[in-house]
Amino acid sequence: MNLTPLTDAVFYPFHLCHARTLEQLLTQFTRLHFRDYMALQLSPFFGTTAYPDRMEDFFPDLVVSGHVVERYNVSGPLSLETITAVDRDLSDLTWRGLFHAALTTDRRFQRGLFDGSFIASNSSTQTEGPCTLTRLTDDALQAQSFTVADICQLSQRRLTGAQADTFDYGLALLKTSAALVYTVQLAATHRIAVATDSQAHFTLLSRMATRDSINLKNHWLERIGY
Repeated sequence: MNLTPLTDAVFYPFHLCHARTLEQLLTQFTRLHFRDYMALQLSPFFGTTAYPDRMEDFFPDLVVSGHVVERYNVSGPLSLETITAVDRDLSDLTWRGLFHAALTTDRRFQRGLFDGSFIASNSSTQTEGPCTLTRLTDDALQAQSFTVADICQLSQRRLTGAQADTFDYGLALLKTSAALVYTVQLAATHRIAVATDSQAHFTLLSRMATRDSINLKNHWLERIGY
């Protein structure tokens, strides 16, 4: 398959997209590429859960016709290259500020990181008492230093209270950055563009590209009415 930036794009940051987004993007690109669900393995005892659904479950005709291309695996332990790239994001105050603003104000960004019960009341770890998303928007967490190694180390312990909040915030940072790093890597490998309907993720990836001098065709489709 002869791929060019004008005909192909990787959809990011999610492994699925809305039917109306798909329809509109396919007026701009001949083929859209989708990753499988990203399940990260942070330690022998902690990893995020993968969901088995793919675009082919909802749009089998587009997979058969070649307009949707998928089965890009991005699960498992992070490579050294990916860890280095994620650590650049985590140490970038501008990127961190954009992340924190999205976490605070963007409901769709929140839903991409946490399930409904977390947003409503409970932490994904063993926090004593309620740990709402509101607690994770504290400016102190935005200012806290994180590395991939720090987050992996926290994942190996049973956490409560403020430490659990720190881990949940760090894990959200890690998942967001890793999804964008994988997007850049796939685009570079296949020499294609990238596209999203999430303004927050578009802004974060644009910051990465500017900071690291990445030559990338980055497209944002605004969702209107859905």
